[in-house]
Parts: sequence; structure tokens; C-alpha cells
Amino acid sequence: MPVVSDPQHPAPEDGGPTTQDPQFPFALSPARKWLITISVMLITVMQILDTSITNVALPHMQGSLSTSVEETSWVITSYLAANAIVIPATGWIMASIGRRRLFLICTTLFTVSSFLSGLAPNLEFLVAMRVLQGLGGGPVVPMAQATMWEIFPLRQRGLAMAVWGIGIMMAPIFGPTVGGWVCDNWSWRWIFYINLPIGVLGFFMASIFLFDSPYHKKPGGVDWPGLVLMVVGFGALQLMLDQGEREDWFESSLIVFLAILGVVAVAAFLIRELTAREPILDLGVFNDRNFAVGSLVMGTVGFGFYASTVLLALYTQKLMGYDAWTSGLVLAPGGIGNMTALLISGRLVRRVDQRMLLAFGCALNAVAFFMMTNVTLGMDYWALALPRFIQGFGQGFVFVPLQTLALSTVRMERLSNATSAVNVVRNFGGSIGIALATTLLARRSQMHQATIVEHASVFDSEMHGRLSQWTTHFLAQGADAFTAGRRAMAMLYRDAVSQAQVLAYIDVYMLLVVLFTAILFLLPLMRRVRVDQTGPRKQEGDGRVEGLPAAAD
Repeated sequence: MPVVSDPQHPAPEDGGPTTQDPQFPFALSPARKWLITISVMLITVMQILDTSITNVALPHMQGSLSTSVEETSWVITSYLAANAIVIPATGWIMASIGRRRLFLICTTLFTVSSFLSGLAPNLEFLVAMRVLQGLGGGPVVPMAQATMWEIFPLRQRGLAMAVWGIGIMMAPIFGPTVGGWVCDNWSWRWIFYINLPIGVLGFFMASIFLFDSPYHKKPGGVDWPGLVLMVVGFGALQLMLDQGEREDWFESSLIVFLAILGVVAVAAFLIRELTAREPILDLGVFNDRNFAVGSLVMGTVGFGFYASTVLLALYTQKLMGYDAWTSGLVLAPGGIGNMTALLISGRLVRRVDQRMLLAFGCALNAVAFFMMTNVTLGMDYWALALPRFIQGFGQGFVFVPLQTLALSTVRMERLSNATSAVNVVRNFGGSIGIALATTLLARRSQMHQATIVEHASVFDSEMHGRLSQWTTHFLAQGADAFTAGRRAMAMLYRDAVSQAQVLAYIDVYMLLVVLFTAILFLLPLMRRVRVDQTGPRKQEGDGRVEGLPAAAD
């Protein structure tokens, strides 16, 4: 089909807004575009950094507030549940009150609740403030995504999203390191206090440079049934995923109840949104094939990214005895690789088939995870850092082309809904990844431990030799023969448990290898997005210009 031309609504030469576009109120200078980028990046990075930092601070909070591990975990759970509830409604709220106003409200709510979290006198107050933080922080990422996608022409979006992605991807990588240092040297309360100056600066910059989107149509009413089903469904599913491992999953009546409630409410929500005249979340965006497949890939990538970060942190701290700072240094090479790759992919994305870049990134991730299937308790820092660097480099070639493929074919008036939907998928993919990874670690470790113990025998020459060495060691320390023998057997059992845990990590890493290899088979289902540097933006296969109707056959 030919590319459409419309003399009444001409497409901008480079795919971005100009004064010729009757919907767009003014042309944006390059300086204004990058100032808007910095404004939305500040708050976005603050929100994501705060999430990863808080995980490290939980033990410090537990001691300071005199709470149990299970009680303290609600500091994380409450935030994630509030995020899951508000993100699907971001596009609708933005259309209702305006993007600039919503961004300023979210920034204020997140900053003030962060400060009050630092002042929290008890756990109940802290959890309440974390709920407000989640409600304020949830819409920030989809809003920032939609804003940058709107203000930059397609030929510049690769570089813009790469710069934005550096902040997005760096935050969860360096967050644990920063959090560990702050908690060890200052106090856990400072992980919330440091948000205050960033939030104030971001508020003033956004109030000066940000503007409302001209593409939004204000909804005529509120879809109350959809809103209630969304809150109940997504909230219940997030609580189930976060508390499942602690409650032994479906052995717990609470988890069974949350699972049933969540599935039924989300199913009813989807039916409601497909039939409502003005839905909270417009699911019609999934009619776009690139977006639908891209969302599936985004959820899978989120699964692997969050699961692998948790796996490496647990492995280095629990099995290798690293502190939070050293464990963060193991994650750091991934950040360096990611930053390098984002800048490269940002320039290549308009010159090379985005599907090839995405395939390259997924293949690198699969290679990195396969290298991690060789983990041992005696491996050194560089044996862990090299796969992490390769994984980070691969992630850089996933983020930019995937965003381009998924969002470039979405009409501007649906863009806010699209970014909300894709962030819902990404967040739930990450939550499922963390929940499944920790569950598999526990279950597979038990299985491997049973197998190792079953095949252990004192008549085995190697085991007999290890037992003799440990017995001699404890005898040399002054223990009697009976006590030395018992201690030697305890040390062998400890070794068996450690080896079982290592084998469990290998199993989960192999699952990630399979997962990223499977993504490669989804990529041919998407169409390449072509960017003509001297003409309007086009999509391979149907010749559609973004924002304009496709020609009839």
C-alpha cells in the first residue's frame, strides 16, 4: 500500500511535531526537548532508584523499628501493590486532568511521602507512606515514556530513548550499592531524605518546561466498575506474587484467596474495558501487531532482568559471603556494558533492522546466562563480572529497538494508554520473575540436597577422606574425639547444602537461557519500522504514516 498523504493534515517531515501540525500548539527547540527529557528523567530515576535501594535497607529497618522479617517486608509489598493499582489507569488520569498537572501531583506526592517515610516513628506509618509513594511513583515511568516519544521525531527517538534508558537501567543496577553504603554509613532514613532535593528540582523543572499533550481527549465520565475491578484485581495479584514464597504459595489459604480474587477481577476488568465506551485502559491498542508482540517480549525481558539481578545478589551475599557494597560491585559491570550498548543502539536503531538488533541483544543475554551455569563457590570476582558485563551490553541492545518496534506504530492519541499497558506487562513480568526465581531456588535446592544426601556414604573413599580431614582439624583445636566427629559430620552436611544451592542456581540460570532463546522465535512476528530521513515515518508492510489513516487496498 502506498504512503498516505493528507493535504489537510500534513505529516511532519521528520515524524515529530511542527507548527504545521494543527494538533500541536508550537514547535519545540532542541534545547526545550532535552530540558523536558532531563525533567522527566530526574523523577523517573529517583522513583526506580528508591525501589531498589529500599530492598537493601530492610534489615536496618527491622532492627530500628523492632519488627519481624515478615512485617518489614510490607514496606516493599505496599509500594509494589500501589504501583500495580495505579499504572493501568495512568493514560486515563492523564487525559482527565492533563499531563503536566498529573506529573506535578505525582512528583509532589512521591517527594513528600518520601520525606515522611524517613520520619516514620513506627512500621504502620512507614507502610502508609509507602502506599502514597507507590501511588505517586507509579504513573511517572509511563508518563515520561509517552512524553519523550511525543516530543522527539522518530529519527531522533533512538538516541533520546537511549539517554533516558541509561537512567532507567542504571538505577536498579547501582541502587543496591548506593543503598548499602547509605545505610551502613548514615541511616536507612536517609534513603528517603535524599529524594527531597531531587524531587524539588524535578518539580520546578517540570513546571517550567513540561506541557499538556495536544493529542489527549478528555473522557466524559468515570468507568467506576472498571476502576474498582482494576484496583482489586491488580492489587490482589501483586500481593500474591510478593507474599507467595513467604506463605508457601498455594499451601496458604490467603494466597489461594488472592489468586482467585485477582484472576477473576482481572478477567472481569478486561471484559469490562473491551465493552466500555470510555475505558480506564484502552485495550484496543493491542490490535496493533507490533505492540502486542512487543508487549509480550517486554514482559519476558522484564522477567529475565529482575530475576537475574535478584539471583546474582542472593548468590554473592548468601553463598559467597559478600557484603552489600561488594555485591553491588559485581552488578556494576552490567551498568557499564548497558550504558555503552545504549549509546550504540540508539544510533543504529534507525539504520539497521530493529529486529536484528533485538535478536543480537537477546542472544547476548542467553550467552551470559549460559556462562552463569558454570558458577562455583570458589569462582573469583571477574568470573562473575564478565557474564554480568555481557548481559548488560545485551540489555542495551534490547531496550531501544524493542521500544521502537512496540511504540512506533501506535497512534499518538493512544500513546499514553500504550505506555501504561506496556509498563503493566513489564512490572508483572518482573514480579513473576522474582517470585518464580526465589521459589525455584528453594524447591530445586531441596531436591538436589535430598539427592546428594541419598548418594552420600561413609564407605565412599572421597567422603571418608573429607571426614577424616575435618575430624583431624577439630581434634587439633582441642575437641575430644566424639565432638570432633560430630562437628566433622556437620561440616560435610553444610557442604552438601551449599552444593545443592549452587545446583539450584544453575537450574534457574538455564531456565533464563531457554527464555531468552525463545524470544528469538517471536521477533519475525513484528514488522520492521523504517525511518526515511527525508520523508515521513513508515512501517514496513503497510506503508502507514504514524498519526494518519492507512490507504485502502
